[in-house]
Amino acid sequence: MKFVNRAKEARIENTDEIPFAHRKIRPRNFISATRIYLTIFLFIISSSAIFLFLSPFFSQFSSKLTTIDGSNSSKDALLLGHFPYPEVSDEYLIDLYPGFKVHKDTLSALLKMRSAAAKDGVYLVFLSGFRSVDLQREIFYENKSIRNQIAIERAKVSAPPGYSEHATGFAVDIGDRDMRKTDFETSFESTPAFRWLLKNAAKYHFVLSFPKDNIQKVSYEPWHWRFEGTVEALRQFEAANRSAIDKELPK
Repeated sequence: MKFVNRAKEARIENTDEIPFAHRKIRPRNFISATRIYLTIFLFIISSSAIFLFLSPFFSQFSSKLTTIDGSNSSKDALLLGHFPYPEVSDEYLIDLYPGFKVHKDTLSALLKMRSAAAKDGVYLVFLSGFRSVDLQREIFYENKSIRNQIAIERAKVSAPPGYSEHATGFAVDIGDRDMRKTDFETSFESTPAFRWLLKNAAKYHFVLSFPKDNIQKVSYEPWHWRFEGTVEALRQFEAANRSAIDKELPK
């Protein structure tokens, strides 16, 4: 019995001589590190799941803050009451006649509208279509100088360069063939052409851009109409349409 007990005592005394790799009980610092790594892993997984769940809401919110060209559509994006518009690429432009270009998606509707008006005895004249940013710059600054107007006054009747609907190729200035003295004048509203447009332009997806008392505070322009008959056109004018519907400019 004494021999057996001494053997047991010897095994107990020699416990520290067992190689570290063979011990079944792991050190506390190893367990702590494992818990830390596991916590980090679970945090990453849960964060990813939350982000994926909320991403549709973030994208919907951000879409309200940006225009289609990526610029901020908040009030800061406006310049003297005008929204920014990118200049359309030449490949999307088509000639109606020499010196008059429009977006190719606009041409068919424009011609159909002119033909329908003629059948009713009204003769539309297309005065201005696409205008480049450079041309708009000349119009804005030269006319401002000639008329001795400060920028904020001129902006009521002419958009600053980079902020004109004409740059998209979707905007058209229209006159009455039989009353040319009303071209680019508010008196155009008294013409048969304008009365016909008010009644029929929507059938061809044309909208009056700057009606009386418009939210952008741009001067009333009965001659200025824009085409909204494609998804691309609607995207271009989404900020302007939304402000008109909400009766306030983006904040």
